[in-house]
Amino acid sequence: MSFLYPGEYIDSTYSIDFDKLYKEGYRGVIFDIDNTLVTHGSPADERAIALFKHLKELGFSCLVLSNNKEPRVKQLGIKYIYKAGKPKPSGYRAAMERLGTDTKNTLFVGDQIFTDIIGANLAGIRSILVAPIDPHEEIQIVLKRFIEKPVIACYKRHLKKVNK
Repeated sequence: MSFLYPGEYIDSTYSIDFDKLYKEGYRGVIFDIDNTLVTHGSPADERAIALFKHLKELGFSCLVLSNNKEPRVKQLGIKYIYKAGKPKPSGYRAAMERLGTDTKNTLFVGDQIFTDIIGANLAGIRSILVAPIDPHEEIQIVLKRFIEKPVIACYKRHLKKVNK
């Protein structure tokens, strides 16, 4: 089941220590949009805009990789790939090519195991799972969350064993 496990599980995209990650050698960040950066269907807010400004100042290249249509992802004002076909690794590879990065210096941040994390893991990218911003979601995502719960529980038990 390890291909389902994120590299890390963090409460929020906005809690990630990107300064530390930059010092560790990461140069590219690929993001999901809905419930990772903003609530589902919402436009970019001040917090997301401030995050991208900070990441740019640090020296990160950023890109949104989404299964959404183009109007949804282009409004963030950064590079993007829409209708990405996640979890297929080809979208993640295309994102790294656009960023000029590789599997060693790129990370992915998303809120869903079965699209975001599996795809990043299959592409060989460090994955960070974040808790969804808003628990009120469309029914198809609610069903995925139900299936994700035991995976997250197994992941947390795995971490406890590894960290003993």
